Amino acid sequence: MDEQPLTGSGGSLVLPMNQYAIFLLYLLAILGFVGFTLLLNRLLGPKPAPTAAKLEPFECGATPIQTVNVRAIPIKYYGVAIVFILFDLETVFLFIWALGAQPLSGLMLLIFGIFMALLVLILLYVWKARLVEDITG
Repeated sequence: MDEQPLTGSGGSLVLPMNQYAIFLLYLLAILGFVGFTLLLNRLLGPKPAPTAAKLEPFECGATPIQTVNVRAIPIKYYGVAIVFILFDLETVFLFIWALGAQPLSGLMLLIFGIFMALLVLILLYVWKARLVEDITG
């Protein structure tokens, strides 16, 4: 089958573009605009002088409690953060599964059951390890 060349509004020849090329051109235009805006801000924007008050760490408008804040965060908070991220990602995967399981079949329900069983196992581990109680107590 012979493809006919596309013609534009003045009889000019229009070549079809690859979809990736269109996306790349769009991305370059966006990045160029952002870069140009940042450059204009640096050249034309205000340049405040660094004073002692501006160089002080910001703590919600309150006066700092310690002058040297070098205390480390206790390690128990990292466990809670990892568990939070884990359950957060599993919630996202549940939404993806719900969208992908459009004709709901027995296999899809089995996959859902396995996924929920893993979620319950992780929750039981967190409860058994007393991860949250270490933080609140």
